[in-house]
Amino acid sequence: MATNKMLRFVNLERQTPEKRTADARKEDFGEIYREFAADRAAEQAGRCSQCGVPYCQSHCPLHNNIPDWLRLVAEDRLQEAYEVSQATNTFPEICGRICPQDRLCEGNCVIEQSGHGTVTIGAVEKYITDTAFENGWVPSIKPRTERAESVGIIGAGPGGLAAADVLRRAGVQVTVYDRYDRAGGLMTYGIPGFKLEKDVVMRRNDQLAEGGVTFELNCEVGRDILFEDIRARHDAVIIATGVYKSRDLGGDNSDASGVVRALDYLTASNRKSFGDDVEVFDSGELSAEGKRVVVIGGGDTAMDCVRTAIRQGATSVKCLYRRDKANMPGSQREVQNAEEEGVEFIWLTAPAGFEAGARDAIVGGPAVTPMNAQAASHAAAVSGVRVQRMKLGEADATGRQMPEIIEGADYIEEADLVIKALGFEPEDLPTLWSQPELEVTRWGTVKADFRTHQTPLEGVYAVGDIVRGASLVVWAIRDGREAAEAILEQFSNAAATIAAE
Repeated sequence: MATNKMLRFVNLERQTPEKRTADARKEDFGEIYREFAADRAAEQAGRCSQCGVPYCQSHCPLHNNIPDWLRLVAEDRLQEAYEVSQATNTFPEICGRICPQDRLCEGNCVIEQSGHGTVTIGAVEKYITDTAFENGWVPSIKPRTERAESVGIIGAGPGGLAAADVLRRAGVQVTVYDRYDRAGGLMTYGIPGFKLEKDVVMRRNDQLAEGGVTFELNCEVGRDILFEDIRARHDAVIIATGVYKSRDLGGDNSDASGVVRALDYLTASNRKSFGDDVEVFDSGELSAEGKRVVVIGGGDTAMDCVRTAIRQGATSVKCLYRRDKANMPGSQREVQNAEEEGVEFIWLTAPAGFEAGARDAIVGGPAVTPMNAQAASHAAAVSGVRVQRMKLGEADATGRQMPEIIEGADYIEEADLVIKALGFEPEDLPTLWSQPELEVTRWGTVKADFRTHQTPLEGVYAVGDIVRGASLVVWAIRDGREAAEAILEQFSNAAATIAAE
């Protein structure tokens, strides 16, 4: 019977797909985990306890029907499993690769709490949709009827694309505006290929384009097109720009050559993976090859940077974080992968400034003198990070211990490339778009209803990081889907009102 295929956690241990060796994966940007074999995926799915209260589902932002599609995989009903998975998640194969399952579904698995090891939910989720694409089970987007209403979406990241998918399937005319030359947002240019290979994202972009979504790329609102013009073109507008403004560090020589922003660094690397000509990479400015690299930060972006630097051939890669390993915000799985690949983590440290000198002086050229000091300052290249050692003190309002400086324990960490991975903040959209009436919070995020995602501007919605602040892809997908449903309801209500008149 089908039920005999479940509840196997008692005598079957948790297993993940085979991981390529650290030495092998350092040589390329391919994904580090191999695919599950069909029988192994079924075995691992069968470990699910089918509990009455599925905490995996309740802790998933999309409330995916995880126990249902695990059971279907265990019963070798893969096409049905895909249909159940796709019903709540626009991009399950992407979430299966990059969601921090250890903090969401897997971290709240009931059998994990009982000591048996969580079900490998993420790997099975990835396997389901990859298999569906291979077997032609993923249907193209073909609305039953075309509708006259149109929606403009600003931003081609996960929130914008998720909204586009829902709206287009309902027959709405959709145009997506994005500043980059490829859709996908940070999935395309922010996340490295070893976590999310780019053909996975491009496949979804192609599906949307073939389904009738219009993409206006290389199009920056406020420069190439006005926000009010977009509003005039469409019946509704969704703001899904994400947050791209990097948090910065002050201190001496913070503008020295070789002190760079994480997003600039990752974008250059990802563009090279597409085969683009990238001058700032080819010149060595945003390449780690042959350099001593220091990354500042402890989130997932910092992990992306250190692991990218390893693959680019850095001579050493070190990560500074002001708290300890147990208190870092990034995925522990990513920390483990980085350590395996040769990254050195220096816990309880924070930058106090940077050491720099004239580029000629660093390579044995003439010393800097008062006569050439001004010119030298513009050519100064970083040579190290001035590091303060820290200790953890009293807990703050969130319960996390606050780092405190240990006086007199400063030292210099030598570096040729310093990457600042300190998180992201929203751009000043009211100013950039000449829309002072676009309301924002004190953090600069756009104000929007958390159920409908509608802003105080009529017909304007906002989703993802531009509302939440820097967050997860899965939350952006949820927001995009919810906003699309709210817009469809608004269109239906308007049509009903007109018909009643």
